[in-house]
Amino acid sequence: MHGIREINFAKEGRQMIKDYVLIVLGTWVSGFAFAKFFLPYDIAPGGVTGISTVLASVLPLRVGVLSFLINLPLFILGWRTVGWRFAFRSFIAMTLMSLFIDVIPSVDLSGDIMLASIFGGALMGIGLGLVVRAGATTGGTDMAAQMIHHAIGFVSIPTILLMIDAAVVLIAAMVFGVSAGLWALITLFIATKAMDMVIKGFNTAMQFMIISNSSEEIVERIHRDIDRGCTRLMAEGTYSHRPVGTLVCILSRTEAPKLKKIVAEIDPHAFVTVCDVHEALGRGFTGEKQY
Repeated sequence: MHGIREINFAKEGRQMIKDYVLIVLGTWVSGFAFAKFFLPYDIAPGGVTGISTVLASVLPLRVGVLSFLINLPLFILGWRTVGWRFAFRSFIAMTLMSLFIDVIPSVDLSGDIMLASIFGGALMGIGLGLVVRAGATTGGTDMAAQMIHHAIGFVSIPTILLMIDAAVVLIAAMVFGVSAGLWALITLFIATKAMDMVIKGFNTAMQFMIISNSSEEIVERIHRDIDRGCTRLMAEGTYSHRPVGTLVCILSRTEAPKLKKIVAEIDPHAFVTVCDVHEALGRGFTGEKQY
């Protein structure tokens, strides 16, 4: 029992180190995006940093300092809502993000607002995605959304965050001009997509659901030709009320064409559905995690 505890403690320690490395890396990437792409063109892509960008144009304070000052009361008020562990990691991430925005020299790398919007949005999304994967966030807007959701439960948290970002972009358009506001919307869209991709993972695969009366032959070919396993489900046809062979199989993208060919050869009339799997863990896939 003592040995198991030591192993678990070591695993937790390694995971914690990995999480904080991701937080540092993610906040640096996001701060780099702000300093090199957003600030030279007054792009304010929502959130507290967007508000800070607008305020920095009229106040004698830098964006990072303003971001920290705005976030601080949100963290103080909202840490009970999200839990101390998430709040502590998020406070570190927020502090580092504010620091990097101000420390990294604000020099225009792109030379064009469109390139700044696209590449800055992608970098910011990647950075924020790394922070979220580490179990943290860089802004107090998440906590503000949690608190608002507790007060008015009929409005979802994503909706509240969208409303906050839309309000920031609208204010930015009023201060910096309509063009800057539109570029901020494009930046926000790209950042959201990039962040979503990082959070879901790059280890994409494909899931096949195969309904066929020749399921046994298909299974044999999958084992022999692709060296993959699959799961048989108990299913019944709603018209015939008879059992039907139903298989679920997860494959890499390169193996998917092989399975399509196998099914077509054995049973051209099989019913097959295919969908993307954003992350596959376990034997045969990256990660080798067992659940």
